[in-house]
Amino acid sequence: MRISHVAFAVLLAASCDKGKSKLDDLKSSPHAGVMAGSGSAGSTSAVDIDSKDILARTNPADEVDVEWVLIAWKDLDATTYHGQIDKRAAARTNADAAKLALDTLAKLKADPSQLDALVKTVSEQPGGGQTDPITINKSIPLPPEFKPLVDLSLRLQPKEAGIVRTPLGYHVIERVPPPPLDPLESSDILARPAQPGPVTVQHVLVGWKDVPAAKRIPLDPRAQARTKADADKLATDILAKARGGADFKDLMKQYSEDPGSKDNGRTMSVSEAENYVEPFKKLALRLKEGEVGLVKSPFGWHIIKRVPPPPPDPLESSDILKRAPVTDKAKVKHILLNWADNNPKDPRAQKRSRAELEALVKDTVAKLKSGAKIEDLMKQLSEDPGSAKKGDSYDVTPDAGLVEPFKNLSLRLNVGEVGVVKTEFGIHIIKRVE
Repeated sequence: MRISHVAFAVLLAASCDKGKSKLDDLKSSPHAGVMAGSGSAGSTSAVDIDSKDILARTNPADEVDVEWVLIAWKDLDATTYHGQIDKRAAARTNADAAKLALDTLAKLKADPSQLDALVKTVSEQPGGGQTDPITINKSIPLPPEFKPLVDLSLRLQPKEAGIVRTPLGYHVIERVPPPPLDPLESSDILARPAQPGPVTVQHVLVGWKDVPAAKRIPLDPRAQARTKADADKLATDILAKARGGADFKDLMKQYSEDPGSKDNGRTMSVSEAENYVEPFKKLALRLKEGEVGLVKSPFGWHIIKRVPPPPPDPLESSDILKRAPVTDKAKVKHILLNWADNNPKDPRAQKRSRAELEALVKDTVAKLKSGAKIEDLMKQLSEDPGSAKKGDSYDVTPDAGLVEPFKNLSLRLNVGEVGVVKTEFGIHIIKRVE
């Protein structure tokens, strides 16, 4: 569950994948294309009403919870990010949008408790009317045009509001109290200091019909028929079974509603920089190896077990991975290949055996080392929908929003060198191009 598995499930760009954060669609990752563009001329020449006094503060918090009202206008090219502009915005000038944003800010300053009502009646966020708090963490990696949203959020005082502009419009943001823990959550584990990670975990997802993410993504049929009370009982029963020694892969297969891992027992590598929903990440980074805990996110209950890291895959470039990093900034291109037993989405991989995968990987690496153009092979073979067709590259830094194994190999490659690494998404053949 590529859950920041935290999600406001995309207040910024309404889509989730079994737990993606609203911020997830704005992040760069090797399995999802980088969001393009930073808005049209209409956005870059917009009225500047950003809260510069708040943005100038030098003591940002590490993490805050916020909600916001999004206000757009007709000349704003927000279609790049979420497909369409709200009908109200389509009839509004930038000047009108700026006035409405300032009026909204004034109302919040006069009475912060108006926030939920303004989100429901004024905000033009895709999927509108969602008043779930969003957790903003300083480690969230975003394209530069969205960084001001994080910068403002982390500088707000409790119940304070401010304005910042992104390619989606004006965000009138208020800092809100963090939601209280559910009595069933593993509060003793969550009270521990976080480990730096990465840690390896598996999880069982149990939802219910009124879970907040139901407003944005289709639920498992079992969850659609389940009340919160029923989900509470099931989650605690699964937790007890896991702590009693039941095989966790069997529990995933029997009970989990995470389509990406329930049938294959897939593990996930979690670190502070990974784009998982915050509750999931917080618990994962506090578990001891072999320990199981329970936490709630907008997607439901997560029964999480920390497990030993998987052994290296025989296809991986172990010699390169043993090196110290050779750079802190690399530009790479990659070919993603998968196989039937790893729950792939691409139809080609669904028909491919592990033996066929191994032969294909070795053949592809040999072609690249013999001088074949990686862009041609990406277009022909790669199963990464974000980069395959155009031969797009990824910029890799230690804090980039990419899965750890992908980053680890990329930063150890010399320019022009090719290597192989496995992630939860399959096998990546990576070439460093700069």
